[in-house]
Amino acid sequence: MKKSIITLFAIAALLVTFNAQAQKFPGPDASPMDAAYFPDQQPLDEVMGRPVKELKIKIYYGRPQLKGRVMLGEKPAPFGEIWRLGANEANEITFYQDVTVGTTRVKAGTYTLFSIPNTDKWTFVLHSKLGTWGSYTLQDSKEIARVDGPVSKSDEPIEYLSMVFKEVEGGTHLMVGWENTIAEMPIKW
Repeated sequence: MKKSIITLFAIAALLVTFNAQAQKFPGPDASPMDAAYFPDQQPLDEVMGRPVKELKIKIYYGRPQLKGRVMLGEKPAPFGEIWRLGANEANEITFYQDVTVGTTRVKAGTYTLFSIPNTDKWTFVLHSKLGTWGSYTLQDSKEIARVDGPVSKSDEPIEYLSMVFKEVEGGTHLMVGWENTIAEMPIKW
């Protein structure tokens, strides 16, 4: 009887071990997620022992990499067409206070952010449809606001799509850098 119980436990242990080893996890994403905050690095304030500033904006986005390719103006991010402004899921921007985007007053909340890149300006589009993949299912009725932003050239290539906020008088600019391009989305308080 004792031998049967020990054998039963041994078999159960093997089954548990087999099931644990059978679990498959996906490999790393080629375009990892990242986040940008305004004020910059605000989530680290308390951890780093700095005075905690009020968080005003947070954006989550996928960071595609160039890997020797031309992306802006090509199929991944064509000029003159709506683009998800990153990779994978459409990115999401959260405003923790009401802001003005273009001429539209936008309530505090979370929105998807798209762009229409061009060589001389980018048009940024706030949209209310969350949890979407890419920009392929946009409905104009869910568009919240649009604003045009200037484009400049970077001194050095930017391998990964990158986003940071730059404080300006009366608000901030979301700075989007990739390849040799920097586009600015103005946001006012």
